[in-house]
Amino acid sequence: MITALPRILKSTYRREPLFSILLTIGAVDAALGGLEGEGSLLAFGVGTVAVATALRGWWVARSRSLPPDPVSQLLLPPHSSQPQLPMLSMRKPRPRR
Repeated sequence: MITALPRILKSTYRREPLFSILLTIGAVDAALGGLEGEGSLLAFGVGTVAVATALRGWWVARSRSLPPDPVSQLLLPPHSSQPQLPMLSMRKPRPRR
């Protein structure tokens, strides 16, 4: 489990950089506020984590509820409307002067 944690964190940071940064900032603020006894910093950190988590949940729920964009299907006609090109022939050698 410990060896898989860095891989999971890297993939999360690559997929959702904004939310990951907000969660990291909030977690660090909460940890510092809790260790040093600063209630305001602890509250700010917990609030930042809660807001980032709520935004992420709202964003995921909204993206799942939206129907996918209809894909337009373009079909080519069975026959081209332009005439076929003439066959290319080998160039004839030029006479030397």
